[in-house]
Amino acid sequence: MATPQPQPHAVVVPYPGSGNINPALQLSKLLRRHGIIVTFVITEHNLRSVQAAAAAAEGGAAAVNGGGEGFRIETIPDGMLDADRDAQDYDTGLSKATAHHGAAPLRELVARLRGGVPPVTCVLPTSLMSFALEVARELGVPSMVLWGSSAAALMGHMRLRELKERGYLPLKDESCLTNGHLEKTVIDWIPGMPPISLGDVSSFVRTTDPDDFGLWFNITEANNCTKAGALVINTFEALEPDVLAALRAEYPRIYTVGPLGTMLRRGHHDVADEDDDSIDLSLWKQDTECLAWLDAQDTGSVVYANFGSLTVLTAAQLAEFAWGLAATRRPFLLVLRDDLVTGGNGGMAALPPEFLAETAERCRVATWCPQERVLRHGAVGCFVTHCGWNSACEGLAAGVPMVCWPVFADQFTICKYACEVWGVGIRLDEEVRREQIAGHVGEAMESEGIRRCAARWKAEAEAAACRGGGSSHENLVSLVRALGVRSIDSEA
Repeated sequence: MATPQPQPHAVVVPYPGSGNINPALQLSKLLRRHGIIVTFVITEHNLRSVQAAAAAAEGGAAAVNGGGEGFRIETIPDGMLDADRDAQDYDTGLSKATAHHGAAPLRELVARLRGGVPPVTCVLPTSLMSFALEVARELGVPSMVLWGSSAAALMGHMRLRELKERGYLPLKDESCLTNGHLEKTVIDWIPGMPPISLGDVSSFVRTTDPDDFGLWFNITEANNCTKAGALVINTFEALEPDVLAALRAEYPRIYTVGPLGTMLRRGHHDVADEDDDSIDLSLWKQDTECLAWLDAQDTGSVVYANFGSLTVLTAAQLAEFAWGLAATRRPFLLVLRDDLVTGGNGGMAALPPEFLAETAERCRVATWCPQERVLRHGAVGCFVTHCGWNSACEGLAAGVPMVCWPVFADQFTICKYACEVWGVGIRLDEEVRREQIAGHVGEAMESEGIRRCAARWKAEAEAAACRGGGSSHENLVSLVRALGVRSIDSEA
């Protein structure tokens, strides 16, 4: 008599930032729907942040502790001192601390869970957490890795090492940052990618230091993805066919399962599972009242502006964005995190009083919001974005034209694709000017070409997630089978 196989149990380990936590949680919900037990690992600091955000919202305690059968949360320390959390280079400090101190507590956790019921059958970290792959290897547990950005961003970051070897990096001197060198130096040899300026490969090329930590860390982490048994990417086949083909030529076990938000919404009969909705790990309190404000606006009339979870603006830059939005003469929803402005206040307090008085009738300010629901709202006609991949992917899936202002890491590559390859966006200059903001917003909302491209990619995203043979749905089914679920309804 055959011995019954244990139920698959994946330990999901996201890098401790919203940009990785959110797609990791979405993937975890999809895996759980298909019968896979999920242990979701976040840092102790982030759990406290999630609990604080939940406590500030009605019913928040259930949001943290919910999830029902088959999903549980475990914590590990991130290795940072509390005194260092307000440092200007917080992200670099977090990367160093996690890389240096994350392996030991994760090893202890996985070893403990491995002896439980059901035992761990896969360790699934996101990018930037490759120490988890080493832990899995040491313990003899299979692994996969979730790359939370685009396939093009992965290919570009994988080539940072070759850029160093060919002498492009580090930059020769500081003048290269301002004399047009980054824009005029064209890289035309990255497999699967169109010619791209050096500056659009990554923000990490902007260094004259041969020992720059950010450059080294991203070279290492991008290439370490290939050490996993398989690579999961939050994209879809029609969006990036050339670069996906080039990646598969080097690394064949790739599952494209995006857009993850669209995949979740299609779910069972296109309605998200109620248990799924109870798992909310937002690090900030969500302002859901902005949805009611959107309900009162005309279709396609609202400009939505959000700079993501990491971008930091100067007070002068925020003023330019604010007055630029005001100059559109359109209603707008502006998200201002409490820590958005350097050395200043967040939220409404960050805006000039005269701005609030002038725009009171058509402006809504939130400190955070349920972005995917906002973008899908019929009133939203334009998205002013930093081009983080979660934001860009959600914008594409919602069919919303974009005005793009990249700041960090992969955002430059994503911006190039949004504006020049997918045709859904217009790029702002690095120097923020209110006149350009107003002009670009108007052009993005009025251009038939941009609106047509945006509508096309929305349809392509829906087709990819379709249970009737959509590429992302079929890849998810293959992924679940690879994780050990043998009896699966491909229409689930």
